[in-house]
Amino acid sequence: MNPKKRILILTPTTLPSVTGNAITVERWRRSLNRKGFLVETLSTEGSSASDLLIHLKRFRPDLIHVHHAFRAGTLLLHPTFTSEGNGTPLVVSPSGTDINLDLKDPERKETVLRVFRRAHVIVAQGSETEQRLKEVLADLTDRIVNVPKAFSWLGHDRYDLRTVAGCRPGDILFFLPAGIRPVKGNLECLVAMGKVHALRPNVRVVFAGPTLDADYTARFEQEVRSRNTFARWIPLIPPEAIRSAFETADVVLNTSFSEGLSNSLLEAIAAGRPVLASDIPGNRLPVLGENGDPPAGTLFNPHDQDDFIRHAIKLIDDERIRNTFGQAGRLRVSQWPTPETEADGLIAAYMTALGES
Repeated sequence: MNPKKRILILTPTTLPSVTGNAITVERWRRSLNRKGFLVETLSTEGSSASDLLIHLKRFRPDLIHVHHAFRAGTLLLHPTFTSEGNGTPLVVSPSGTDINLDLKDPERKETVLRVFRRAHVIVAQGSETEQRLKEVLADLTDRIVNVPKAFSWLGHDRYDLRTVAGCRPGDILFFLPAGIRPVKGNLECLVAMGKVHALRPNVRVVFAGPTLDADYTARFEQEVRSRNTFARWIPLIPPEAIRSAFETADVVLNTSFSEGLSNSLLEAIAAGRPVLASDIPGNRLPVLGENGDPPAGTLFNPHDQDDFIRHAIKLIDDERIRNTFGQAGRLRVSQWPTPETEADGLIAAYMTALGES
């Protein structure tokens, strides 16, 4: 394959917005560029089909990679684009919400399926995601390929999350890095952490992530203000400082109701932080491991607030358990795919889509 092929990656958000989608495509862009490809990323939020056509005419991509079938791929279904852009090969990598929520929503299902059917290749990142895709796309299984997911730090700047949270000596700091929208469970987590704080006044919690749903964020922000004795919300932590933020927390949270394979979970585990995550497809493998791996954290029922509180209290009270989970995560990192390995998998998928495999 010609290493100067042009790849356009469409995604709901790009940097400087610090979301999982943005971090993922930035990792891809950097690793693919290092391998000689010309890669550009384009945020579809706030973009129209006309904006996309202008971008296509300027960049002239050999292939389009859609990351998130509904939130990014829908743009390609607009008549303005389909009348002029049908010839560009398409690769789609779905999100957890595509598979777990949108395909079950009568108003979104057909749109998501139309995007998948247009794809020459569908990229699954992780065995769980691959299996779920094969279940819901039984007629498209020959297009599904598994590309192991990597993680990478985008910088090593200092960021003292404990100071931001107003921690005192002996306080236990929980950290939830996630954009503010219903599927991430930010508000539900805040309410539950309020009950944890009533039982353990030495707990603090920081939420970090941009607004992704205006109405939900308005409710969330109001509740954070009413709980400012122990809770903080930071809309943006610079990508170059994410590693430091993780390393200054005591416990990392994932309270999502749907996930693919979360960047924040991989980052938390890589930083040696114990994890408390919702027991959903997508979270189980990174937290519990496989083939005899010791767990890097524990799972709670996302529909049972009392279960969350029980697990949180146990992590607060038992430093030994926190340390054991953290050490397990550090040991596991050496077995993970590198960004270069991940890029090789993407390149193989692109070659197939371009008919050059």
